[in-house]
Amino acid sequence: MIRDITIGQYYATDSPIHKLDPRTKLAGTMIYIISLFSTKGILGYILGAIFLLSIIKISKVPLSFIVRGLKAIVILLLISVSFNIFLTPGEVIFQIWKLKATKEGIIVAAYMATRLIFLIMGSSVMTLTTTPNDLTDGLEKALGFLKKIKVPVHEIAMMMSIALRFIPILIEETDKIMKAQMARGADFETGGVIKKAKSMIPILVPLFVSAFRRATDLAMAMEARCYRGGEGRTKMKPLVYKKCDGIAYSILFIYLLCMIGLRFI
Repeated sequence: MIRDITIGQYYATDSPIHKLDPRTKLAGTMIYIISLFSTKGILGYILGAIFLLSIIKISKVPLSFIVRGLKAIVILLLISVSFNIFLTPGEVIFQIWKLKATKEGIIVAAYMATRLIFLIMGSSVMTLTTTPNDLTDGLEKALGFLKKIKVPVHEIAMMMSIALRFIPILIEETDKIMKAQMARGADFETGGVIKKAKSMIPILVPLFVSAFRRATDLAMAMEARCYRGGEGRTKMKPLVYKKCDGIAYSILFIYLLCMIGLRFI
């Protein structure tokens, strides 16, 4: 499951989505997330699914690769669904001990699970088709207006980019530690949830040590290169909108209008 986390990874291929400006992809992701929370009813989710599958097809990123990343949120998904099924008042369908599953709860849980799955898949498409450097430049450019009120936009964008870049690195480091522990007789597969949770404790200490060591090395490397923040820095490849970005914004605008319109049907 550790290797199944896809957020923060970059899938290198030649596609129209990869060629888009990172600001366009950031805006598209935000619009898609807003549309998921603004729609009501099954028609909106069908349109959201068609739109997402179309973007994945155009991006040339294998659907199986994106779906594999959903394994990392299975626990969160189960908890959210269970709470909605058993804690939403309404017509009782069945009962387990003192917990009553309602018809309304099942409907709400289905909508929430679908929304969460689409949200993770949509966000994964953005990170899989955008390099960390492009993502940093896009965030800094998109939030540039905040500089007028003294918000350190460059530093915030840099921190978010480094955090995303560290996700696959820490995943790989965790996998190495687990394999080393298993070679010494550790068991991470058998037993209940509590036993599995306890067996993960020996992994956390070396993982934290490794993470802090990498962070220290990165800070020293940035200081050795005289990094002093974004003030006065120039870009080797300045971001410039192209014709394809205008087309993408038009499609996003039409999609959002359709989703808002379906809300009233």
